[in-house]
Amino acid sequence: MTHEQLRKILLDGIAIPAHPLVLDASRKFDERRQRALSRYYLAAGAGGLAVGVHTTQFAIHEPGGLYEPVLQLAAEEMNRVSDRPLVRIAGVIGKTEQAVREAGIAREAGYDAALLSVSAMKGSSEDELIAHCKAVADVIPLFGFYLQESVGGMDLPYSFWRKFVEIENVVAIKIAAFDRYKTIDVIRALAESEREDVALYTGNDDNIIQDLLTTYRFKVGEKTIEKQFSGGLLGHWAVWTKKSVELLERAKAEKANGPASQEMMVINNETTDANAVLFDASNSFRGCIPGLSEVLRRQGLLEGTWCLDEKEVLSPGQSEEIDRLYRSYPHLTDDDFVKEHLDEWLT
Repeated sequence: MTHEQLRKILLDGIAIPAHPLVLDASRKFDERRQRALSRYYLAAGAGGLAVGVHTTQFAIHEPGGLYEPVLQLAAEEMNRVSDRPLVRIAGVIGKTEQAVREAGIAREAGYDAALLSVSAMKGSSEDELIAHCKAVADVIPLFGFYLQESVGGMDLPYSFWRKFVEIENVVAIKIAAFDRYKTIDVIRALAESEREDVALYTGNDDNIIQDLLTTYRFKVGEKTIEKQFSGGLLGHWAVWTKKSVELLERAKAEKANGPASQEMMVINNETTDANAVLFDASNSFRGCIPGLSEVLRRQGLLEGTWCLDEKEVLSPGQSEEIDRLYRSYPHLTDDDFVKEHLDEWLT
């Protein structure tokens, strides 16, 4: 798609699941079920896919890893969808040489933008970080990423984001700081740049619905500038995706038509409770990827919860907590939708 089309779609607001990696019992790439998972997300109404990101397991970025085949497979499935344009986001990591190389791979595979993690640049100065981001932006449009420190991110102050939003090829920013102060730092930096062509996407899994409903207002010179999250790019949306898409559309409608309903505030808290279980927040997120995989396994999309790292498994009690989620919040699940279409997705 064109640069203008990409910006418009992102600003209008879409749901972008962070795509998991599917392995078989031998921890080998399960191409059939990987395709089924992509088909599920697209049938559920996702506006695009984020591939090669944390939920896809960062180990695929290692030399000789699965980065290219995983990106290519998801691109093939998105290319089969003809009823709407889809945004293709590729996760890009590493120091500058690796990040630029991965950006080139993503571009050649037809991806529209790179979700850039700067975690590998810890210890760099702010100017070095910005130079790193510019080098990637010279290759492919940039989706900024504020990753919380508890899972490997780094502190990125207001001053960094104020410089970052001056990079012309930035199209969006995913905020996953899990911190209201840091979230406001990014939004204020964007507001004070007076750019209207950069979209904000929530990755704050502890406050998803609230983010989607909130307006941020800043005084910039003589102007009053308002900013809102357009959509979400979330590992949480890798499960129960159809209901997540519906919730995004409901949030957009409520935001456009008046104050948010009390019911949506309740759903925000229910979603946060569900995320705490799925992402294993009580155990420093150790069971995050297996938690998502367990839901997908129960739905029949995956055969197991295997990860590339054999030590990455469900935490004690996590499965029982997922049972609780199903009992407490059946309205957040989409098992009936998956059951209806599973056979065709696995074909």
